[in-house]
Amino acid sequence: MSKLISITDKVLTFFEEWTLFITVMVAMISLFFNVILRYGFSYSLSWSEELVREVILYTTFIGCSVAIKNGSTVRIDALVQLVPVLKFPLAMFSHLVNLAFAVVMIYFGIQLAVMQVESNQTTLTLNIPTVYLFSILPLMGFLMVVRVLIVMREEILARRAESRI
Repeated sequence: MSKLISITDKVLTFFEEWTLFITVMVAMISLFFNVILRYGFSYSLSWSEELVREVILYTTFIGCSVAIKNGSTVRIDALVQLVPVLKFPLAMFSHLVNLAFAVVMIYFGIQLAVMQVESNQTTLTLNIPTVYLFSILPLMGFLMVVRVLIVMREEILARRAESRI
């Protein structure tokens, strides 16, 4: 089981890091050329700003999974500092809230993607089918579910190891 989780973690990490790297680099390069063209030649690429907007959406949603992996999600830890015994129960509650959010994103993301397929909409400038953009929502939800389950398992195992000492 640990080997499967380790492989899953490595595959997700590879996917997240490389897709984020490639999309951000493409956006930076297009924005760089757009700035050069705008100020150097008084010509602007109409599609560059739309591409950057879509990349920002993608990196935000995929970044949610990375934030869970790195433990960078928003938490209020004042109560944990006052009552350290509550650290584990509150961490599990936080993970359950993240799981609920991920499930909601999967459910409504699928519904939105299906609506985009039915309406056959595309983006204004790049003519990208919007179903590709809305498909990021259930993908992000799935990645978050996997990441939260991995983090929860690690914390439960660490708690068991602590109690044995």
